[in-house]
Amino acid sequence: MPRSRVRRGLDLRAEVNVTSLVDVAFTLLVIFIITAPILQGGIEVSIPRAEVRPLTSQDEPFFITVTADGRIYMENTEVTVDELEAGLEQLLGGGRVERVYIRGDSLAPFGPVVRAMASAANAGIDWSVVAEPYHGEPGGR
Repeated sequence: MPRSRVRRGLDLRAEVNVTSLVDVAFTLLVIFIITAPILQGGIEVSIPRAEVRPLTSQDEPFFITVTADGRIYMENTEVTVDELEAGLEQLLGGGRVERVYIRGDSLAPFGPVVRAMASAANAGIDWSVVAEPYHGEPGGR
């Protein structure tokens, strides 16, 4: 019975060590902060510079993108010219889009960009070409 006497004399402390839990939480937070910009999808294009005003018309603009190699995308989906025309007609019929913004890479061939413009015009949708603001840098024109 000497053991029971020893146990009665000790204080019971119920503590949880959360140091490792906090370390894991901060590590995950850092990982999410670093990877969030990478997960933001979209098609990378080098937009030409011009003297333009910022976009202000819609909360959720609809983009048609033409890449440097001439591929055409509706939002993030690659399409052919025929699919583009059919898709724009469906958008107009659904009444979800008022204006289409055409983002053409500065090195894109002119033909696919003009086809995108013509497809939007033929579907009866207003369209605009997107450009980066020009701030008068030397050699920027």
